[in-house]
Amino acid sequence: MKLNSLKRSKIVFIVAFLTFGNLLVQAQDKLKKMPGYDRYMEMAPKLYSSIKRAPTSVQWAEDGKTFTYSENGKTYKYDVRRKKATEIETPKRANNTRRRSFGNRPARGRQYASAISPDEKLKAFTKDRNMYISNPDGSNVQAITTQGNDENQIKFGIATWVYGEELSQNTAMWWSPDSKKVAFYRFEEKEAKKYYVLYNQTKLQDSVEIEAYPKVGAKNLPVDLLVYDLETKKTVTLDVRDGKPYNDGAVGTYLYDIKWSPDGKELLFHSTNRKQDIMEYRAGNPTTGKTRVVVREEWLASFTENSPQIYELKDKKHFIWTSERNGYKNYYLYNYDGTLVNPITQHNFEVSRIIDVDEKKGVMHYMARSGDNHMKMQLHRVKLNGTKDVRLTDPAFNHSVILSPTYKHFIDVAQTHNVPAFMNLVDSKGKKVSEIAKSDMTEFNKLGFKTVEVFTFTSADGETELHGMIHFPSNFDPNKKYPVLLSNYGGPATNAFRENFTYPSALTEFGFLVVNVDGRNVGGRGKKLLDKLYGNLGIVEMDDFAEGMKSLRNRPYFDKDNVGAYGTSYGGTTAGMSLLRFPDVYHAAVANSAVTDWRNYDNVYTERFMNLLENNKKGYDASSLMNYAKDLKGELMIFYGTNDNNVHPANSLQLIQALQRAGKSFEVQVGPDKGHTALNTFRMMEFFIQHLVLDKN
Repeated sequence: MKLNSLKRSKIVFIVAFLTFGNLLVQAQDKLKKMPGYDRYMEMAPKLYSSIKRAPTSVQWAEDGKTFTYSENGKTYKYDVRRKKATEIETPKRANNTRRRSFGNRPARGRQYASAISPDEKLKAFTKDRNMYISNPDGSNVQAITTQGNDENQIKFGIATWVYGEELSQNTAMWWSPDSKKVAFYRFEEKEAKKYYVLYNQTKLQDSVEIEAYPKVGAKNLPVDLLVYDLETKKTVTLDVRDGKPYNDGAVGTYLYDIKWSPDGKELLFHSTNRKQDIMEYRAGNPTTGKTRVVVREEWLASFTENSPQIYELKDKKHFIWTSERNGYKNYYLYNYDGTLVNPITQHNFEVSRIIDVDEKKGVMHYMARSGDNHMKMQLHRVKLNGTKDVRLTDPAFNHSVILSPTYKHFIDVAQTHNVPAFMNLVDSKGKKVSEIAKSDMTEFNKLGFKTVEVFTFTSADGETELHGMIHFPSNFDPNKKYPVLLSNYGGPATNAFRENFTYPSALTEFGFLVVNVDGRNVGGRGKKLLDKLYGNLGIVEMDDFAEGMKSLRNRPYFDKDNVGAYGTSYGGTTAGMSLLRFPDVYHAAVANSAVTDWRNYDNVYTERFMNLLENNKKGYDASSLMNYAKDLKGELMIFYGTNDNNVHPANSLQLIQALQRAGKSFEVQVGPDKGHTALNTFRMMEFFIQHLVLDKN
């Protein structure tokens, strides 16, 4: 039965491929005759070259007295004392110097299959589900494990797709600093639900990828951490669950962010429960196998930060830990024995990134969201004991900085959404010493391009001020009405509004306004705001996006009767759900590679933001696009790739089936042998021009 089903699917997809190819050719021909096409083809190629951008990086000399930078193809050396830049010869790349190649970087969701020891004398690698050690050239192979095979479906030295995708785990083996031990994963796949992705459906013979892909409510793969000692030839399994067996749900369900301690005596890792509201930072003894808790975080109302920033001090005794325990990300100084030394910051805004720590003076420089809004990053300096915290940059701008080695100065690259980057030299007190370079917008303005506009509105619950951005065409006329496109991703802890300089969307040249909107999904504004999204994906943030769009209706140039939405992945979900739930706001949508029911997606991501299925069935039902298929009133385009091993084709197929059963008309485009991707941009714009411009005239 399964083989017959696969054959039928293959026939359907080949037909879809032929249809897709014909439509694409027709789309390109048809679009050329549509309004806005000529303007787009004229202006879009000029957009990104219309601004001469200021340099954004420098190379400091070790003594901090000079730095070099490049601008407009020339290289300059700047003397800090003299406040003078001198052109110097641009260093030439040696003929035998090659750019570093990342061709062997693992595919999305995968892990490296080998690792060279720190002393470069050995290579650890995984093959046929087992771990091996050899010389770097592959000779003198020795097996570390032999238990892994296809029958028991145990594997060593490799993780799973969901670990790579959701836990950023692209490694699965870790050498100790002295090259005497190697740690690695052990997974059991036998009881895991499998998903089958068909490949090469446009070829004479197709193929299949079988992936242990645990979806919402499905069993997780039992996981362990093992350490092999090259001197004793023994393998130790770490006791990651305090003597208890694997329990799918308890702390120890997920093990990730593995690395050796700075002194090489312990293996450090994160361990969470399935609900992910408890996270432990643990240390394991590679000889005895015993582990201990270094830091434990709980946020029982929703979920904890699963990969907090950790800064290891050079003394190998302390580290700086990032926690949301007070509702905002802040820094804490810890001993490796688990003792909290002191909080370093206690802000009611979020810290972002540690720039540098001067351990001799006990001073840390870091970036924080303390500007005029949460997207304007600021440089702070603070003592490691938590005193003398001072902001060193102008809160009116978003900053990135490069500290001098002596800490006497820093390079400040400042910008906003509508002011391109400029670069200043600033002293240690935050006083501007001199302007080094600034961007030139002469051509941008001459061509008529418009900077984006930021607007604010109130969330759907009436409690929170949120942000959005509007992109205008270069020939914008405020006395004319324009169709509008919402371009949003919309996932948890993401940002549509930003304070890096933002070029206007080239799609505006087709004669549209393009809008980005943040909802209560926004990142960087604290845990309590983000918690309002918990258990309500597809509801809370979509409510806010609709409010943001409605807040623009009082503008005479905003055509409220011709509004579309588009996006990919979570953005595809945003586009589809927006059209289905708010037919009075949106009139057309292109949903690319969309999650149409969160029960279809992996459990690590989904249960983190939606709670466990048994705890929130109502929330899962409410977030399913299929439950709104009967409400479709506007024009919908669905796109999916037949090879999508991330958001599986079943998502789109289920929505297609629900719409068919509801007797709705809609369009489908298929990407034959394409993965997690999106519809051709020209085909998308043909769709929007047809339904939001031509059909309305």
